[in-house]
Amino acid sequence: MAQLHTQPYDIERASFEIIARELGDRELDPLQAPIIKRVIHTTADFSFADSLVFTKGAVERAWDALRRGATILTDTNMARSGISRPALAALGCTCACYMADEDVAERAREQGTTRAFASMDKACGIAGPLIIAVGNAPTALLRLCELMDEGRISPDLVIGVPVGFVNVVEAKEEVLARSVPAIVARGRKGGSTVAAAIVNALLYQLTRDES
Repeated sequence: MAQLHTQPYDIERASFEIIARELGDRELDPLQAPIIKRVIHTTADFSFADSLVFTKGAVERAWDALRRGATILTDTNMARSGISRPALAALGCTCACYMADEDVAERAREQGTTRAFASMDKACGIAGPLIIAVGNAPTALLRLCELMDEGRISPDLVIGVPVGFVNVVEAKEEVLARSVPAIVARGRKGGSTVAAAIVNALLYQLTRDES
């Protein structure tokens, strides 16, 4: 039997070595490369090397927000649970998800919208640096764009990576059409695990060597 990697760090290290080898001589922006590689590590899908779009200065803006103790708002508790708590604590950041909040559920019922849509209204009350990570609900991105247009919210970074078929492609393009710093997975692919992977990559770049 071939020698198998069984230790967590060893498995991760070996995985990133395989990713680097399979990317070959492809040149990636040095600030973006750790994020792209971590998403590939999470999904085993190399197409993200092409579909992930970074607006100008998005990584630097995210780092600044994280260094100032940003709140990271996710659209699923799955994404929230996948974000590294030690890395958050090291930078004095917090992570929240409003999807299970009763006031959000009530607002969604009253307005006939999704909870994800209503959760963006609640996000307007967050003070300080803010990163919004959407991996599941395009309606969250669409509402967020409306709120940004109205001047009611101004995130330091939007991570737009919902997965699916309805409104997904369009919602991502709406984010990219605005001036907000953003990391977006163009097309149908994405998901809560991708959103968490992007956040973790940003956190790890500040708290450990991700070169």
